[in-house]
Amino acid sequence: MVDTETTDGIEGVGDDFPADPYKYYNRWREQGPVHRVRLANGMRVWVVTGYEEGRTALADPRLRKNVAGMSDALRRAGGEALQSADLQALAAHMLNSDPPDHTRLRKLVSKAFTPRRVAESRPHIEEITAGLLDEMAGRDEVDLLQAFANPLPVTVICELLGVPFADRTAFQAWTKVLVGTAHDMADADTARREMSGYLQDLMADKRTRPGEDLLSGLMQPSDDGDRLTEPELVSMAFLLLLAGHETTVNLIGNGTYALLRDAAQFHALREEPARIPAAVEELMRYDGPVGWATVRYTDEPVRIGDTDIPSGELVHIALGAANRDPARYDRGNRLDIAADAGGHLAFGHGVHFCVGAPLARLEAQIAFTALLQRFPKLELADRAFTPQWQASLLIHGLVELPVRPNGS
Repeated sequence: MVDTETTDGIEGVGDDFPADPYKYYNRWREQGPVHRVRLANGMRVWVVTGYEEGRTALADPRLRKNVAGMSDALRRAGGEALQSADLQALAAHMLNSDPPDHTRLRKLVSKAFTPRRVAESRPHIEEITAGLLDEMAGRDEVDLLQAFANPLPVTVICELLGVPFADRTAFQAWTKVLVGTAHDMADADTARREMSGYLQDLMADKRTRPGEDLLSGLMQPSDDGDRLTEPELVSMAFLLLLAGHETTVNLIGNGTYALLRDAAQFHALREEPARIPAAVEELMRYDGPVGWATVRYTDEPVRIGDTDIPSGELVHIALGAANRDPARYDRGNRLDIAADAGGHLAFGHGVHFCVGAPLARLEAQIAFTALLQRFPKLELADRAFTPQWQASLLIHGLVELPVRPNGS
C-alpha cells in the first residue's frame, strides 16, 4: 500500500509505517492534532497525534475500553469483533476495562509494583544483567536484542510471575503474532488458542502447587476478601506476561540504537552515568517502545481539540507522535539526553498509566548503566545498518540489533 493512498478522503496507513511512523506523524500533525485513517485491515479509526490532546484523551472517561462495548465498536469500524472464546479469555483484563471494574482489578496487582517493592529487586536485576554481559564479553559480534535486551526483562518477569523461563520461546512467539499486523487471521487464531491453553494449564498447576510468585498470590483472596475469577486470572496473566517484557525489551533496544547513532551523546552518558535515569526518560520520549496506546472507543460524542468524534468510534492515541509534538517538546524529532523529558506519555496517562512503569524504569536504568560501563566501545556491527522494525502499531521495536561489544 502506498502511504498516501486515500479512500473516501481517508488516508491509508501503508506497509512502510513501522519503518518510519514519524513521517506519517509529521504529515498528520500539519493537518491538526486529530486525524482519521484507514488501517491495513480496512478498519477506520481516529488517531490523536497532539501532546495536549493525547494527554487529555488518555484521561477522558468518555473514551471507554470495556470488552462488551469495544466489540460493537470494532464491528462498526470494519474489524473483528471480540467473539471467540480464546479471544475473550485473553481480553478481559484491566487494560480492557473501565472503572469501577478497572479500579478493582488494578488494586489486586498494583501492590507488586510499588516503588518500594521494585527497589528491593535491584540487586537481583543487577546480577542478571552482569551475567548476560559476561556472556557477551567474549564475542566479537552479537544481536543485542537476543543477547541482552530480550533475556533481561524476560527473566525478571518470568521470576516475578512464576512462569518457566524455558517456555519463553513459545509465549514470545504468540505475543509477537498477537501485537503484530503482518499475520493472517488463522495465525492469530492459533496464537490465541495456544496462549490461552498454556495460561489455563499454568494457572491450574499453580492451584495445586502454589509458589511465592505473583500469579500464585493472585489466586488468594485480598485483605478485603476480593479475588479474581478464573477468566480474570488467565487474562491478567496474559497482560502481565506480555506487557512485563515486551515494552522493556524495546525500551532497551530502541534506546541503545538511538545512542549508537549519536556518538556524542553515547560518550557523554558513559562519562556521566548519574545522568542515566533522566536519559532513560528522554529515550522513552524520543523513540519509546509503545507506538499507539491500546484502542479506546467513544461512548458518546467527544470533542478532541477542534475535532468532533461521534459516539461508537475507535480512537487511538499515538504516543510516539505526542512525545515529539513540537508544541510540547521544542526539540521534537531530535534526541537530547540533557533535556527535560518530564511529562512524556510513553507509559500512558490517567487511570491506565502503566502499572509496571517502576519496574521498567529500574530495568532500563540498570541495563544502560552496566552496558555503557562494561562496553565503552560498543558500536553497530555494520555502520550501514538498516533497521527492520516489528510490523505492529502497538509495539515499536527492532527485529534485531547487531553490535560489536568491544568495538572494531
